Amino acid sequence: MRKIVIFASGSGSNAENIILHFNKKNLVNVFEVFTNNPNAKVLERAKNLNVPSQVFNRQELNEGIVLEKLNKIQPDLIVLAGFLWKFPEHIIKEYPNKVINIHPALLPNYGGKGMYGMNVHQAVLENKETETGITIHYVNEHYDEGEFIFQKSVNIEDCKSAEEIADKIHILEHQYFPEVIEKLLT
Repeated sequence: MRKIVIFASGSGSNAENIILHFNKKNLVNVFEVFTNNPNAKVLERAKNLNVPSQVFNRQELNEGIVLEKLNKIQPDLIVLAGFLWKFPEHIIKEYPNKVINIHPALLPNYGGKGMYGMNVHQAVLENKETETGITIHYVNEHYDEGEFIFQKSVNIEDCKSAEEIADKIHILEHQYFPEVIEKLLT
């Protein structure tokens, strides 16, 4: 059975969706959820779904403690699902082409440092875009610059707020992220 580890910083709706997707199949085990936020709702979601989780700080991430824990697990894929810190190069090098991220826009637009969540949707709205979407990509040493795996767009001409855009993006994320992960692992 293939193993994935999910990194998340916030509510964890994508993490929960991925866990539920793979609970129905005997292909992949969501082995653990890692978070940098001791108050993240993802911890509660993981607990409710009987997935172990752990909290780490920046020092543990950057000084190799998180890498040691990952090496004990030996995940087939590391999934960043709303993880807000820059992912360290030493982990990317240890797991080449095994770290993926989902971004709530059509990269290369609206990517980079500080471009996450509502920041992205607000920028899309302010620029009067008629469509946006999601990008699933490999993680490299730069924010949102890794090779694209999958993109899907959605029309947002009817959206009057960043929240309405976010709702459309969540639908895409929940529909496609687990499917792309499954394809990568099978």
